[in-house]
Amino acid sequence: MSAHQATLPPAFSLLNSEFNDFLFAPIGEEGNDTLLTVLSALARLGIDPWQESARLAQLSTELATQRLTSIIAELPNGRWAPADADAIAARLVNLLPAKRPSVVPSPGVASGQLPAPSRLMLFLIMATVGGLTMFALSNLGRPAAVIGTENPSPAATSAPQVPVAGTN
Repeated sequence: MSAHQATLPPAFSLLNSEFNDFLFAPIGEEGNDTLLTVLSALARLGIDPWQESARLAQLSTELATQRLTSIIAELPNGRWAPADADAIAARLVNLLPAKRPSVVPSPGVASGQLPAPSRLMLFLIMATVGGLTMFALSNLGRPAAVIGTENPSPAATSAPQVPVAGTN
């Protein structure tokens, strides 16, 4: 790459990802005679393909194979035997890049989600607002208490007696 070419942020350079061999590899045929790729399978299951690829690449081969086997087992309409999921996963895990830190978009950037601490803070704020709303609604039908409207004693209703200078 020349000095004149700018490197795109990871969120925009996913087509040239180090995970392409893995993501575009076929898992197997589906019931409609089409090949299902890892990318399509992960997306169908609501899993971010690039983030999951990065996670799998950081795991040991055994753990990555176990995780991918469970993902493949969740897929409907596959023409492979459930017993073959482990062999398919092992083949696919071998396509992952060598374990090294990879540049993957942060969860907030790639998926529109907030980072975990921000989600916790948002939850606490929403819980507080919800609690205050419930308190306000539970007191909505009650008449407001006005200070001094209780049945005052006669001594409390008379004006206070202030001694005037020069009189007794």
